[in-house]
Amino acid sequence: MSGSQLKILVLGGTAWLGRQLCREALDRGHVVQCLARGESGPAPEGARLIHADRRAEGAYDEVRRQDWDAVVDVAWQPGVVRSAFAALGERTAQWIYVSSGSVYASHAKRDADETAELLVPTDLDEVGMDLYGAAKVACELACLSSGDSNVLIARSGLIGGPGDGSDRAGYWVARAARDPRAPMLVPDSPDGVTQVIDFRDLAAWLIDCAETRTVGIYDAVGPMIALEEWIELSRRIGGHMGAVVRAGDDWLLAEGVDEFMGPGSLPLWLADPGWQGFCARTGARAMKAGLAHRPVSDTITDTLIWEREQGLDRVRKSGVPAEREVDLLRKLAGT
Repeated sequence: MSGSQLKILVLGGTAWLGRQLCREALDRGHVVQCLARGESGPAPEGARLIHADRRAEGAYDEVRRQDWDAVVDVAWQPGVVRSAFAALGERTAQWIYVSSGSVYASHAKRDADETAELLVPTDLDEVGMDLYGAAKVACELACLSSGDSNVLIARSGLIGGPGDGSDRAGYWVARAARDPRAPMLVPDSPDGVTQVIDFRDLAAWLIDCAETRTVGIYDAVGPMIALEEWIELSRRIGGHMGAVVRAGDDWLLAEGVDEFMGPGSLPLWLADPGWQGFCARTGARAMKAGLAHRPVSDTITDTLIWEREQGLDRVRKSGVPAEREVDLLRKLAGT
């Protein structure tokens, strides 16, 4: 802890990353309030939950007359972020906005940094996921609308760890543990890389930044490692002893296997040349500002514990189902 108790408002705080932010701040002795609908669950013990719908008129009435050492926002709808900053921006010493690497106009170049060109921001208040990146740009601009002297923009990379509801980063270790003796289908991508930031490391750094009043724009990304290494670590931790069957990018795409995320995908795999830098940003500026990473093996190990609790055989939001994998392996063997 910095030596002084902070008064922190987390806009959200009842779901995954927001909840961890609250826990981290509480563990350090700070005073934490959450403003949320509460539909994702209760606030962490020790935090006060203020029930409010951020789209409703008067959503910030209970907190707008208070002074805050830090306000943290993770939302992505521009209208919601604009209204929050308008209501609370002048009453906080530091505004922390968790943005995304999706704000960048191109993902073709590896080792890019915060100076890369951004997407054109949307002018809409509410958008669909097809405009996620443009919406995040608009949210950033809203937070910077009165200057950047007290604003931290953290452009997070792919977030993983136990509790990841997207099922992306946990797929490989769960697959290894689900059927450890069966052949495993993997992409034959020797040059592929991935970059997962553990949500606990991200939360810890953001509270560090609140304590040190760190401002500016940072790519808050995880350590870059070869995709093959991620899969091998997942196999070792998951206890996989079966064969590894590699399939080329063109074959997988021809068979309708999706890249990176979603049902029927091979998570973290990126074949498109235009996306080779998506999980390969340098992240040097954030590390210089104190962002530290636990070993990747620790993230995968803890994720497997959570995956077992959820059920290794469950229907996943991301990943190839077991029956589909068997079918693909049969087709591959026949080619």
